[in-house]
Amino acid sequence: MSDPFEELDRGYGAGSVRDPYPIFAEWRRKGDVQPSTPHEMMGLQLGPRPDNAPPGFTVLSHAAVSEVLRDGERFTSRAYATTMGIVMGHTILEMDEPEHTRYRSLVQKGFTKKALARWESELIGPVIRECIDSFAADGRADLRRSLMFPFPVNIIARMLGLPDTELDRFHRHAAELISIGFDWERGLRASKALGETFAALIAERRRDPRDDIVSVLTHAEIEGNTLSDDDIIAFLRLLLPAGAETTYRSASNLLFGLLTHPEQLEAVRKDRSLIPQATEEALRWESPLTGIIRMASRDTKLAGVAIPKGAFLSVCVAAANHDETRYDAPEKFDIFRPARQHMSFGFGAHRCLGMDLARLETQVALEALLDRFPDLRLDPDVEDVHITGLIFRSPTSLPVLFTPA
Repeated sequence: MSDPFEELDRGYGAGSVRDPYPIFAEWRRKGDVQPSTPHEMMGLQLGPRPDNAPPGFTVLSHAAVSEVLRDGERFTSRAYATTMGIVMGHTILEMDEPEHTRYRSLVQKGFTKKALARWESELIGPVIRECIDSFAADGRADLRRSLMFPFPVNIIARMLGLPDTELDRFHRHAAELISIGFDWERGLRASKALGETFAALIAERRRDPRDDIVSVLTHAEIEGNTLSDDDIIAFLRLLLPAGAETTYRSASNLLFGLLTHPEQLEAVRKDRSLIPQATEEALRWESPLTGIIRMASRDTKLAGVAIPKGAFLSVCVAAANHDETRYDAPEKFDIFRPARQHMSFGFGAHRCLGMDLARLETQVALEALLDRFPDLRLDPDVEDVHITGLIFRSPTSLPVLFTPA
């Protein structure tokens, strides 16, 4: 059986792109907006480009990225309708105002501060400890495989009320769903399978509500507005890969940053109040998802560059996070740098709905590791541990040693 997770990584640049930031910087010096795509910049070909394809641009500076993400009128989110919308359905990704605000107000009922506090003690902590228990006696582990990869999808699945017996299948489908960029048929099959499963789950929760997100969504109402079954299915298709893929990668990037900078790991170990700023620095330094797409709704200009109506923009949040005009020595991982807004969760109206959950999961995982393994360290015998990828970025492994607990 093929491994959809490895294929997803390879399909989006893992192994082909090790460090894109010098190339992003080189292009940014030519101008904040470039008439090229990230794949073209790296000398990669994602797939054959149709003759009638709209022109593509990459937005590279912090100022230009901020301008695009703040202006939903000139730069519409409808670009996602012709990409991820094909397999996910009509989701919040592709909505503009006023539809976006109405929809977001309904779905965010499942992500209240009260819900997060309850999940931390009843779900997030126990799931992470279960994962750690599985390798704690071994004295060594690949944290990416043993902890970072499984815990976010386990949490999302339990939040949705999905049975544990179906977890592996759901995780595979989540990866296959977002592989549509290079494997069209596989993405469509995964979309259909998830849709059928979620439809049955929604019908059950409408009859018999439980203490899970699906039940909250099926009964959410604001001023007479409710969510249809199709609305909920689309949101769940989005939530499963979004909650699993980006969180495991951002948590892995944080651990990689700390493990490869032992003095900063030691500082965090001694002072846990540094964990939030370490989390934000890791997100800035290595964004798990490097870009967001938008489409020009009309002829316009951005950073002095003419952008025709219908053009696709690769809004490179990772490049913005390394803009040397905003961050000193942006290539360095430094948890003590002055705090400044990063773009890894997006910006403006479409800022990531699940960012507080992602931060919480990451910080609980780091706390648990530091509590359990006071001498946690990178395995010195494993060579060339590094972060890779163009669209999604994370290390391929996190080999560590520790005193068995």
